[in-house]
This record gives sequence, structure tokens and C-alpha cells, in this order.
Amino acid sequence: MARRRSVLHFLITLVVLAGAGKGQLVENFYAGTCPMVEAIVRQTVVTKVGQTFTTIPATLRLFFHDCFVEGCDASVMISSPNGDAEKDAEDNLSLAGDGFDTVIKAKQAVESVCPGVVSCADVLAIAARDVVAQAGGPLFNVELGRRDGLISQASRVAGNLPDPTFNLIQLNTMFAKKQPHRTSHASTVDPSLNPTYAQQLMAACPQNVDPDIAIDMDPETPRTFDNIYYQNLIAGKGLFTSDEVLFTDSSSQPTVNDFANSPGDFNAAFVTAMRKLGRTGIKIGIQGEIRRDCTSFN
Repeated sequence: MARRRSVLHFLITLVVLAGAGKGQLVENFYAGTCPMVEAIVRQTVVTKVGQTFTTIPATLRLFFHDCFVEGCDASVMISSPNGDAEKDAEDNLSLAGDGFDTVIKAKQAVESVCPGVVSCADVLAIAARDVVAQAGGPLFNVELGRRDGLISQASRVAGNLPDPTFNLIQLNTMFAKKQPHRTSHASTVDPSLNPTYAQQLMAACPQNVDPDIAIDMDPETPRTFDNIYYQNLIAGKGLFTSDEVLFTDSSSQPTVNDFANSPGDFNAAFVTAMRKLGRTGIKIGIQGEIRRDCTSFN
């Protein structure tokens, strides 16, 4: 059963459990070299979202997967004729094409105005912010100044992304280490899972179902950025072990309760998480490069 992996609770876990290292990024990095960059990217995002809603979760998830492997350096964008780039790793095969397409088109639009100035990594960071806003989430300032990485290898992905079966200790360990559509098949039902929700999942994903079938992480408001995910956890509707454990573990339960009851607290924590995530493993100064084409090294 193929199931879409949520990044929202991973990002919030980043705030609650880890705390990323600070990067040397600034909000107005392109003020003198490409002042229209954010407006250009935003227009591309608006157009893409108008064509397909999948653009929103696909782009946000792409940003997370990129940052958690080599750092926020657009290494996940690289295409290899040998099928051995980061995007070709098993854990990345479920990344939806709409996320890649959004970044590629946004970069092309930026290149037409400011050639060789803005990194693909920064375009992805801006686009990730903008898709959240398009889903009704908070609009926030993005720190910029990242350069694109020079390494993209499938072999470096394994062990660097959280697994759906992780418990809180494992989540803690992975996010602390970072400082900043997964295929899974369940043959038994977790007793903590809401019985009605469990029946809905089994009906949606019977044995021998098409492996490309995707299940919404949020069964209530899947197309809206809100705090219902946390209310679902309280109601026993966490899809993965690494979801439900956030409520069943006493050390994280107060945070789940807070986010479930306060949309404002959730939005504020999400913004903090996104900004911290965006500083993970960045390349700055003379490190890396500014790619002209996000899918290939210069």
C-alpha cells in the first residue's frame, strides 16, 4: 500500500525536539541583484497550483527531502542518465513530479530576468513557502543566500530520512543529528488506531491494490493548511506509527494538545520550523555553485 508521507509533523518535530543550527542567510540577499525573484517564483507557484493541487504537497515535501540529505542545496533536483542521483533513491521515488516541475519552471522564469544569479536551492525554498500560502497557511519571510550543491548520489539517501515506523526516540535522534510517498504495507491494525478510521483505510487499500494509490494524511481537510492533523492524532487517526506516537508519548503529547487547540500556536511553530529547516547544511559564499539548469551541474 503506497501512502503519501506528510512533512508537516516532521517540521513541527524539528521545532519541538531539535533546533537547527543557524545559517548565514539573509532575507534581502537578492535585493541588489534580482529584486523581483520572489514575485517571479510566486507567480509560477500560483499558476502551477491553479493547474493541479498536487503542486502544494509535492513542493513542500521536495524541500524537506532535499534539506535532510545533503542540506538545502537542491541536490535532489539533479537528474542522472545512470539513475544513481539522489532523486533515484528508493526513499525519493515517490516524490511527485509536480514539485520538480514547479522548481524547474520557476528557475527558468528567474533565469530569463536574472541569469546566473539565483540558486535552485533558493528557488525551492521560496516555492515551498509560497505553496503553503496557497493552501491557506501563513506567509513568512524566507532567508536566502544558499548555493547549489555539487553532490547528488542515491547511495547517500538511506538513513537520512525519517521512517513511518519511527518512535519518538528515533525521531528525536534523527532531528537532533540534522540540527536544523513512502511504500509501507501493514498486515495488522494498531490497537490505538480509531476503529472507524482503520476500516476506512482497509477499504481504501485492500490487498493487491495499485501501489500508486495515495492516501491523505489528513482524512478531514486534506486540501487545507490547518491544525486538524493534530486533532486527528488525539482522535486516534494518525496514519503512521511516527504520527500517532506524537500523541501517545507523554513528552510530546502537550505539544500536540497545544497545536490541536490553537491554530495560532501551530502556525507560529510551523514558520519557525520552516526557517530552521531552511538553514540545514547550507552552502554559502564560494561553496557549491549557481546552476543555470536545476537538473544538472554546470
